[in-house]
Amino acid sequence: MKFQRPSILMWTRNWIKVAAGLVFLTITFISIHMFYPSLEFDTNQKQLVWPPKGFYLRQQELYGNKTGLVPTEKSAMVALVRNSDYHGIRKTIQQIEDRFNREYGYPYILLNDEPFTTSFMRGLQRITKSRVHFGLLDKKAWGYSPYVSESKVAKKLEENKNRYIYGGSLSYRFMCRFQSGFIHKHPLLKSLDFYWRIEPDVSYYCDMPYDPFKMMKENDYKYGFIISPPEKSETVETLWKTTKEWIKKNKNLLPEKSFASLILDDNNDYNMCHFWSNFEIVDLSLYRSKAYESYFQHLDRAGGFFYERWGDAPVHSIAAALFLTKSQIHWFEDVGYNHIGYSHCPHPDLMAQRCTCKAEDAYPYGAHCHNLFKERDDITKEELLRRLEIS
Repeated sequence: MKFQRPSILMWTRNWIKVAAGLVFLTITFISIHMFYPSLEFDTNQKQLVWPPKGFYLRQQELYGNKTGLVPTEKSAMVALVRNSDYHGIRKTIQQIEDRFNREYGYPYILLNDEPFTTSFMRGLQRITKSRVHFGLLDKKAWGYSPYVSESKVAKKLEENKNRYIYGGSLSYRFMCRFQSGFIHKHPLLKSLDFYWRIEPDVSYYCDMPYDPFKMMKENDYKYGFIISPPEKSETVETLWKTTKEWIKKNKNLLPEKSFASLILDDNNDYNMCHFWSNFEIVDLSLYRSKAYESYFQHLDRAGGFFYERWGDAPVHSIAAALFLTKSQIHWFEDVGYNHIGYSHCPHPDLMAQRCTCKAEDAYPYGAHCHNLFKERDDITKEELLRRLEIS
């Protein structure tokens, strides 16, 4: 059988196949890198770079016909999560997208004390057309206060483990300290004016037909909340004593008028009322203020985040009451919400029509601390100092 040289037609067909294969591989490579940018650490190991470019603008190639959505305020939804929280935070983000953010495009910032897995990051990026940024915490922000004894902390954890929930949890104390004094300092939040704190496994029941960040800014609201239950007194046994010590040393940092009456009982001690901080929308100038930083540093030196179980919620709430007026604190009555058994569902008809919850599932209405929020008024610095017997 004679060997036949390939015809020009055969060579041409083979080259066309090779060229087509190369084109296919090139398109696949570009598509993968367009839709799934590389996951990498930046040079200072503070944050994961994902996506690698831009903060507020969307990539038009990535988001098809839903393009050009630019948030009007320098704001973001922010959560502290772990890789094990994937399904819980996915549920929360999906609901926020459905109820509000798909029309506004605000970014998400997720923070972790350990690197996020690739599957965690890609899975969450797929459910939203907004930017999702993933950041790491450093040891200064997530760890022991330099002012506490680790051996004493271990002893206190053992003593308190059966006294109250998270009584023996060290990581919970790391979290409360971080949320109280460091979250607003993370590099990913530096350019923000407002943040909306979100958490895994939170249900949002109501459509939000407006931009809450813009609403906060236009009305000069500095702190927004939904529910305000009382704190467990055994977790904050010396918090008010420590707060009064700070007030005595820093009277010059107090405003001339504030909503401090909200947190005082009939004996002018702390009444345990606090805003639940797993939902809070905050003008970050509050946490960046000289007064708040001084207050946090004083608390950190006292060691109560570890020796007791001072939560970020009472810390934020006391600070808001001391540094803000009533007109600067906003109750988001129209936001239906549920988190580990605490629910709020709006009563007014115009609000309830946008919700899927039952009106009877409404914790705040009639609750003691909420009634105080409605009934009480601002007091002067002079009146506050008189009540606290501070000269």
